Amino acid sequence: MLQILSTYLSKPLARLLLRTVPLKNPWERFVSPVPLGRYGLGARRDFAWYFEGQSIVEVETIEDVKDWLLDCAYATDPDLFQEPDFWQHPCTFEQLRKGDCEDFSLWAWRKLVRLGYDAEFVAGRCIQPGCSETDHGHTWVVFEQDDDLFVFDPIIRARTHMIRPLDAVRNEYIPEVSVDGRFTRYAYAGYYLKQRGKKNSLRRQAAVKVAPAG
Repeated sequence: MLQILSTYLSKPLARLLLRTVPLKNPWERFVSPVPLGRYGLGARRDFAWYFEGQSIVEVETIEDVKDWLLDCAYATDPDLFQEPDFWQHPCTFEQLRKGDCEDFSLWAWRKLVRLGYDAEFVAGRCIQPGCSETDHGHTWVVFEQDDDLFVFDPIIRARTHMIRPLDAVRNEYIPEVSVDGRFTRYAYAGYYLKQRGKKNSLRRQAAVKVAPAG
């Protein structure tokens, strides 16, 4: 799919990337043993767990996936589970038919993989049109079809906008980590750029504190 570094990133290499490599494209992707916690507070199970159990929803096409999701409702974890972040198993999501972006995305990812697509569950940030970048976490699915890459944002309530070409929306999403249908984990340049920005901000704040008055 995207550019892959064939070897796993060690911690020293990750630090080297953070300090020196001129990463500019957030969508550059590297194979990496990303800890579960990097995907979100609710990521408490290995990703293979989300493929266990028998689905009660039969789909044959991506349009079927979209149709089913459009009949589901968005609900926050504090409202549903009284927890700040809780990832539902896809079979649970099929029963409740409500949840937040992780629940929608995990279900869509599982279905696309089962349909034979090369698909990834992606965690990162979303930039709303006309607004500056935020640190608000978000998840979505990236999949390949006919040698093209598409972003599937399953919480979008408009059929025509749920799936769009990656080239059309790459500036609206900042990917940080992902996992594919073989459960290989990846880190994106978007994560390293975020960490680099935080370090630069801390340096600037430190410089202001030590600057002489007057």
